[in-house]
Amino acid sequence: MADLETRMQLSCFKAYDIRAKLGADLNENIAYRIGRSVAETLQAAQVVIGFDARETSPMLAEAVARGVRAAGADVLDIGLAGTEEMYWAVTSQKACAGIEVTASHNPIDYNGMKIVKRGSEPLSEEEFHAIQELAESGRFFATLREGRVLPRAFEARRAYVEKLMCFITSKDLKPLKIVVNAGNGAAGPSFDDLVDALSASGASADFIRVHHEPDATFPNGIPNPLLPENHFHTADVVRREGADFGVAFDGDFDRCFLFDEAGDFVPGEYVIGLLAEAYLAKEAGAKIVHDPRVMWNTIESVSRAGGEPIISKTGHAFIKQRMRDVNALYGGEMSAHHYFRDFAYCDSGMIPWLLIWELLSTSQKSLRRLLADARARFPSSGEINFTVSDADACLTRAEEVYGATALSVDHLDGISIAHEDWRMNLRKSNTEPLVRLNVETRGAPDLLQKKIDELTQLIEGTRA
Repeated sequence: MADLETRMQLSCFKAYDIRAKLGADLNENIAYRIGRSVAETLQAAQVVIGFDARETSPMLAEAVARGVRAAGADVLDIGLAGTEEMYWAVTSQKACAGIEVTASHNPIDYNGMKIVKRGSEPLSEEEFHAIQELAESGRFFATLREGRVLPRAFEARRAYVEKLMCFITSKDLKPLKIVVNAGNGAAGPSFDDLVDALSASGASADFIRVHHEPDATFPNGIPNPLLPENHFHTADVVRREGADFGVAFDGDFDRCFLFDEAGDFVPGEYVIGLLAEAYLAKEAGAKIVHDPRVMWNTIESVSRAGGEPIISKTGHAFIKQRMRDVNALYGGEMSAHHYFRDFAYCDSGMIPWLLIWELLSTSQKSLRRLLADARARFPSSGEINFTVSDADACLTRAEEVYGATALSVDHLDGISIAHEDWRMNLRKSNTEPLVRLNVETRGAPDLLQKKIDELTQLIEGTRA
């Protein structure tokens, strides 16, 4: 083993992926180390590499590629692409690993990487730590050959679009008016190729493109449609154009966010129930995996449609593994991550809106009408974040106050406490000094607000 580099601490390794402010925490040297470490640790012969629309992403991807090649592995270069395109390229190209250089919705002076292994599976905790340890130590093996760079952008995009088309029946799609906001991220070119394939199959719609071209300066702000202050970019166009619904993507488009025909934002927990029902109409009795933050509507929707709801800890690695364990058809998180068995159990931001288009076409109902009953029956708070000095004390105090009289208390992911008419989940952030609160009720918006106020007071009281 050759000691090629001096040891360094790498703070860019987070709980599930790599993310950091550009400069000392993430630069081309660090990217090289990570690329080489991924190839060595996973004993890869071929590694897919893609990147998002950020200014620094191409050069970081090139540095990653140099590291992969120095380890003797070939690079399958897919160029500008979404994270899910990298996922599918790993599977369709039968590669040993994949790396997407992206910071998704983080600030403009950040970047990062998402990594998967063969079969587009997420890394285990042990594998991720091994990659970090080798990248930090710099004690890489000497290799006899340098790997090649093999251009695969065309083949990967074609395979990806062909796969997307398998999720819908083109003849069922009505010519709706749909607003699509790419946020000046990576989604625009991929979307255009998908539309070409849809047109060739006889499906058409009046697509109104917003902030469509990739632009590293993000002139309309960082593409994070989850933030309320960013909703107007899509909502105003939906209202002005009289569209049937709107879609907004984040930077690497592994998430999409929906707006109904009134321009109102659709919370992710209701989308899960809707997609689960749509899927169960195609495959009766299937298993559907969901996270524990907000779940009453999902459980009822899945059960009513004849499916089996299965809970999983929050986070892509946990959801994907749980889906594999039980052979689940679909999995959803309220944060707008949607996972599909037939997409290598990976999350996609393109598949959900296609399924919604198909559902609106076949049901002949508006999105607002489809969601009205669920939103009335199970009002929810959305995720509320609190900065705290002692997250554990917050969770302990919540259990002391609300756990004794609860119908159930569990610690699968933070703490979930269920009463007959309301339920809460409180969990720690993996990367920040935050606790994240979600509250839901059974048809009681007044009770919802009461419990939000009570829990806010409790959490803020632990700061003293």
